[in-house]
Amino acid sequence: MIDYIRENYLDVVTLFLQHIEITFFSLGIAIVIALPLGVLLSRNRTAASIVMPVLSVIYTIPSLAMFALLIPVVGLGLKPAILALVAYSLLILVRNVMAGFRSIDPAILEAGKGMGLSQWQLFFKIELVMALPVIIGGVRITAVSVIGIATIASWINAGGLGVILFQGLNQSNTPEIVWGTLLVAGLAIFVNYFLSVLEAMALAKSKGEPF
Repeated sequence: MIDYIRENYLDVVTLFLQHIEITFFSLGIAIVIALPLGVLLSRNRTAASIVMPVLSVIYTIPSLAMFALLIPVVGLGLKPAILALVAYSLLILVRNVMAGFRSIDPAILEAGKGMGLSQWQLFFKIELVMALPVIIGGVRITAVSVIGIATIASWINAGGLGVILFQGLNQSNTPEIVWGTLLVAGLAIFVNYFLSVLEAMALAKSKGEPF
């Protein structure tokens, strides 16, 4: 086990950094799309009844099938991997953004209006603060999911820790299998913990409590 890391240290670090790049680049794009879309759908139930089932259908497509569908369009490599991961991320993110904004007590918004806050001030100072814990909760769940799915992206030459894991499986190389599994699991556990801390901080702020 130790010998494998000693002999392949640079390759492992490179693939680990690639996995982080794929994961967080995809997650960042998904958040940029999901936040305004979720806010819009939280205010328009008719649109939500159309968009959410579509996102649900996309989410149920097996990852290998999704990659296979994208390869003829954008080829191999990072592009299909990122597109697929963004698509898989949207359901949970949009649903949590919607849930966060819909959970706000209308009385709180009315009080804000009574204080003379504009629509933008209401959004940033009250609505976003109140919804943020639920939104971060969605980001946390999505991030862990994306870290796992990104492993499969190695099949389409996107790199990442899946290279170690599947190379080990193909060659029956136990150290590779173990290290690939440990690194993916460790990254997921760390990200989950870090976002859990942010979620707790956001929840405390939304309640006016000290961190």
